[in-house]
Amino acid sequence: MLDLQRLNAQDLQGLSPSSLAEVAAQMLTRIGEQSQQLDERNKQIASQAQAIKFKDVKIERITFELSRLKANRFGAKTERMDAEQRQMFEDALAEDQASLEAQLLALQGERGQTPAPPPDEKTKSKPRRQTLPDHLRRVEYRHEPENTTCECGQAMARIGEDITEKLDIVPAEFFVHRHVRGKWACKCCQTLVQQPVAPQIIDKGMPAPGLIAHVLVSRFVDHLPYYRQEDINARSNVHTPRSTLASWSGQGGAALQPLFDMHREFILGADVLHADETPVRLLDPGAGKTKRAYVWAYARSAFDALPGVAYDFCLGRGGKYAVEFLGRWSGTLVRDEFAGYESVVKLHDRKAAGCLAHARRKFDELIKDNQSPVALQAVQRIAWIYRIEREVQSLSATERLAVRQSRSKPLWEEMHVWLQLERQRVPNGSGIAGAIDYSLNHWAALSANLRDGNVPVDNNHCENQMRPWAVGRKSWLFAGSELAGQRAAVVMSLVVSAKLSGRDPWAYLKDVLTRLPTQPNSRIDELLPHLWTPPA
Repeated sequence: MLDLQRLNAQDLQGLSPSSLAEVAAQMLTRIGEQSQQLDERNKQIASQAQAIKFKDVKIERITFELSRLKANRFGAKTERMDAEQRQMFEDALAEDQASLEAQLLALQGERGQTPAPPPDEKTKSKPRRQTLPDHLRRVEYRHEPENTTCECGQAMARIGEDITEKLDIVPAEFFVHRHVRGKWACKCCQTLVQQPVAPQIIDKGMPAPGLIAHVLVSRFVDHLPYYRQEDINARSNVHTPRSTLASWSGQGGAALQPLFDMHREFILGADVLHADETPVRLLDPGAGKTKRAYVWAYARSAFDALPGVAYDFCLGRGGKYAVEFLGRWSGTLVRDEFAGYESVVKLHDRKAAGCLAHARRKFDELIKDNQSPVALQAVQRIAWIYRIEREVQSLSATERLAVRQSRSKPLWEEMHVWLQLERQRVPNGSGIAGAIDYSLNHWAALSANLRDGNVPVDNNHCENQMRPWAVGRKSWLFAGSELAGQRAAVVMSLVVSAKLSGRDPWAYLKDVLTRLPTQPNSRIDELLPHLWTPPA
């Protein structure tokens, strides 16, 4: 084989035709390899450029959102609010600002940029942090280098230490993590050795993961507004202003976003999904009042061995929000007969399953008003079907379907014929006619459980997952901003799913917030609610 690196023009003149052909073949091969390498390098450069462009756009959007939040905070429109609305608005802004700043710092770190302080904090001095009360129990941790011998062979001398205190909480008890990091130096080499500070969700902040988890659980599980949490903490002589609690909540919610994105993929991995929506009030600072927004819930089947629910905070109730959330998911969607779902089930070979509880409810309302004896018979027939459902609840999908085919199907067919006959006897426009029409018009969806053992007869499982929002509405009254609603959806998706898996929400969040800063991306799925195991 000829060495192309050492050939020159004179050498080529003395080569035979066969050798020249060999040289030409080698050159073509080498040119092809170099061309392939250039193509791969160009693809890498293009991919990196696209990633940089995406992050630049995201940084620009977050920076704009921060500017807009500050403009809203000091704008004249806030004067239209009453004291309670203004304070809720301030809390939401504190959460939003902390969340956006945490995302901005993360993006700047990925870009290799030095994080710049927000514009209004370059010249403004930060308030001095109050020292933690002396009466709190201290749990002390000693961090010393494994090797205190310098590279020159001399033994290092301990010259001091740095002490960092993190405020934490065991429910009903505040205590302080006292981290003592010894400083070791070699007088000969002027070398200093000290254990590094462990990564935290809130870098250089006072709260430990357990306290951040406590604030989130108090807010989104126990539905305690920040001013109530402030008063509760004050009883332990711990000063935590509501603005500080809101900031911790915002940063904690931002840290959970990547885990929520993976949890959403887990939910959409089910073949059978429940869907439901409920209204919440959203503060409109421009109008000085609230407007209606919606929380959508998507839960895995009530029969699924791995339970879970994901919430989506949206500005409306249109089917486009469900279409966007579900993406290209295909399977059976258990829902009520709200018209917005019609556009959802038509996509990607999806199947619709109805809710027998909704059909029963229409008959039950007539019974309470003593308007129709036919309604009582309809409720009794539905009760026979539910009695069988209670018996097959613990069976496998195959066994459940077999029982439904042998015992439930005849009841469904008999009720269908009975409803058709009764519809001919009742007057048009009456309440019982409307109740019967609801069942007959949606009979295929209502009886979908006869074709799939994994499909429940109703949507009660998903409606039960809406209860935390219904309870929360009575406590916090309304969401302070769209970002606050989206962050609440993230946190509540994880903690409610943890409860469905039999986990304590505080213990779950505490461990997740402790491990997230150092958890490899390839193993972040270990922190999902259905896969998480309590630390030993």
